[in-house]
Parts: sequence; structure tokens; C-alpha cells
Amino acid sequence: MVEIDPDAVGQPVMEGTVNRKPWYTKYHPKWYRTRIPIFWWVHKLPHIRFIARELTSVAVALYACILLYQISAVADGPEAYVRFLEWLKTPFSVLLHAVAFLFVLFHSITWFNLAPKALVVSLGSKRVPPQVIVVLNYAAWIILSLGISWILLK
Repeated sequence: MVEIDPDAVGQPVMEGTVNRKPWYTKYHPKWYRTRIPIFWWVHKLPHIRFIARELTSVAVALYACILLYQISAVADGPEAYVRFLEWLKTPFSVLLHAVAFLFVLFHSITWFNLAPKALVVSLGSKRVPPQVIVVLNYAAWIILSLGISWILLK
């Protein structure tokens, strides 16, 4: 056990007296906490990929906010929607959408590859192979994308 000085935990130290009573007990020992640097993840590639994937969720949230803003513009009337459409044509908006699209694409691909580990599907007593789950996810993505494209372009 390690003894803790009173001034280390914010307790006043009296002049001329030594308070050597420890702040731990047998049943509540001092916690052991290792210090972890803030950039612990930059040393290994899998950690960098993990953090990059997590950061791409910010782009997903940003894009969801843009869609909500579009819905709000539609609800506010034709003038507001025209202003929203004009904003979409600005170079900043085009660049923002291009970057957000790349991040969302990375996020989607990594999620589809991760899905068999997060989602275990069983048919009866047999487990569905992970490759089947990945292929079904990509197939659903392609079919939905084609359907939305058909609706928008007809």
C-alpha cells in the first residue's frame, strides 16, 4: 500500500504537525490508474483505422443535419427552398458534399464488412456464414441505390 499525503488530495496541511493517517483502508485501497496519452492510437494501423471510422460518423451526422435543413426549407415555403437550392450550388456546399460523401462511403463499407461480427444470424441451429451477411448487405445497398436513382431520374 502507498501512503497519500494530505495535500495531494486537497486536505489542509497544518504547520508543525505531521498528519500521517492514510486516506485508504484495507477495503478501499488506492486506485491504480495508468496514464494514457491522448494520441495512444497513432502507433498502430488498426487503431488508426478504428478512430478514422469513428470520426466518419461526424460526417454522417452532418449529412443528416443537411437533410433536416432541407426538410425545414420545404416546410417554410418555396422561397426558403429556392434559397436552400441556391446554397447547394455554392462551391463550399459542393466541396462539403464531396467530402461528406467520401466519409459516408468509407463508413458504410467498413460497417458492411463489420456487420457479420456485430450481427450473428442463425437459421435453426446453423449459423449463417459471415460472407452471406456481407453479400446481402452489399446487395441491399445496390438495390436501394438503384431504386432511389430510378425515382430521382425518371
